Amino acid sequence: MNWIKNEPHYKVPIKSWCDAPEEKALQQAEDLACHPLLFHHIALMPDCHPGYGMPIGGVIACLGAVIPNAVGVDIGCGMGAVKTNIQASETKRETLRALVNDIKKRVPCGEGNSHKTPQTWPGFDEKLESLKEREWLDKHTRKLAYKNLGTLGGGNHFIEIQADTDDVIWLMIHSGSRHLGNVIARHYHQLAVALNTKWQSDIPTPDLAFLPTDSDEGKAYIDDMNLALDYARENRKQIMDRLMATFQNMYPQATFSDSVNIHHNYAAIEHHFDKNVWIHRKGATSAKKDEIGIVPGSMGTPSFIVKGLGNADAFTSCSHGAGRVLGRNEASKKLSPEECDKAMGQVVYDRWHKIRRGKAKGLHDLGEAPQAYKDIHSVIAAQTDLIAPIVTLRPLAVVKG
Repeated sequence: MNWIKNEPHYKVPIKSWCDAPEEKALQQAEDLACHPLLFHHIALMPDCHPGYGMPIGGVIACLGAVIPNAVGVDIGCGMGAVKTNIQASETKRETLRALVNDIKKRVPCGEGNSHKTPQTWPGFDEKLESLKEREWLDKHTRKLAYKNLGTLGGGNHFIEIQADTDDVIWLMIHSGSRHLGNVIARHYHQLAVALNTKWQSDIPTPDLAFLPTDSDEGKAYIDDMNLALDYARENRKQIMDRLMATFQNMYPQATFSDSVNIHHNYAAIEHHFDKNVWIHRKGATSAKKDEIGIVPGSMGTPSFIVKGLGNADAFTSCSHGAGRVLGRNEASKKLSPEECDKAMGQVVYDRWHKIRRGKAKGLHDLGEAPQAYKDIHSVIAAQTDLIAPIVTLRPLAVVKG
C-alpha cells in the first residue's frame, strides 16, 4: 500500500496502491469516502484512473446497498485465457498474420459489429422470457443480445496471441456483456438517481446513487446484473471457442489447458472485516488467497497470470490491467501513428492510418496505443502484497475491438 487518506468529513478512509492518482480520480474517491453507505474503507488499485462516478481500479464495500455506477456500464467485463501446447518458435510471422485475419472473420470486432444471425446459449430464451416485463428489455435489446454473443466489442477489448517465458503460446481475451450490460447499467443508474432524489438521500453526487438491496429495485438490479455477468462469461467462452478452433486450423496438433475466465466489473456479497457486505469491483480483479487471475498490459506490452494473496486491506483484490495515463481523445491528439507503430515492435496487428482532424482514422484508435497506458511492470510492482505473478506473457499478435 502506498498511502492512506482520512479527512474529518470522510465516512471511511481511502487506502491506495496507486502512488499518484489523477486529480479527477482522487476527487471521485473522495466523493465515495463521503458516501453514507460505504463500509470500512476504499481501496484504490495501482491502475486507478477516472471513470463514471467511481474510479476505474477501485474497490468498495457497501452495507445493504448497491451502486450501479460502482459496477459500471460494461457489467461483467473481464478476461479469459488458455494455454496451448504450441511453441512460439514454431510460429512464423506470416502464420500469425493469417491467424489474425481468420479471427476477424470468425469473431465480429468493434462497436456496432455483431453476428448476422442470432447465436445460441442454452437456457437464454428462458432467462429473457422471465424478464419480459423489465422496462429495459425492448425488442432491439433482445435482438442484439442474441447477435452479440461471441463478439468482441470495441474500445480496449482485445484478442491476443501470446508467448510465456517457456516459449509456449497462450490465447487471451478481454470482453464483457456488450449492449446488454450497458442497457441494464444505465437503466438502474437512472432509477437510482430518481429514487435518491425522491428520498433526499445524503449522497455526495448523483453519480453515486444507490439502491437498497432489500428493495424491489435493488433486488431487480442484482438479478439483472447477475444475468449480465453470466452473459459476459458466456460471451468470452464463445469467443474463446472460436479462437481455439481458428488456432487448431493452423495447428491441428494443438491442445488447450489452464483455462481462466474472470470478471473485473461486478458486485457480490462477501464477508470482510466481520461483516457481510456488497463488494463492488470496478476495473478490479478478485485476488483471494491462491485464486488465479489475469492482469493484462496494453497492446504491445506483457500480460500476467497471477495468484492472489488474499490481502484484506484490498478487500482481496488487485488491478485489472495497466490503467490509463491518456484518455482516448487526448492520445489521438498527442500521439502519431509512426511513434505508436514503433512502440509495437514486432507484434502483428492492424496498423494505424494517418491522423485527420486530430483523430486516428483507421483500424485502430491511437487511444489504445501502448503510450496511452501506465507501465505494466510498475503496476505489477506496486501490488506485490496483493498478487504473485506466476506467468509472464509477451504479445505476438493482437486483434483490437
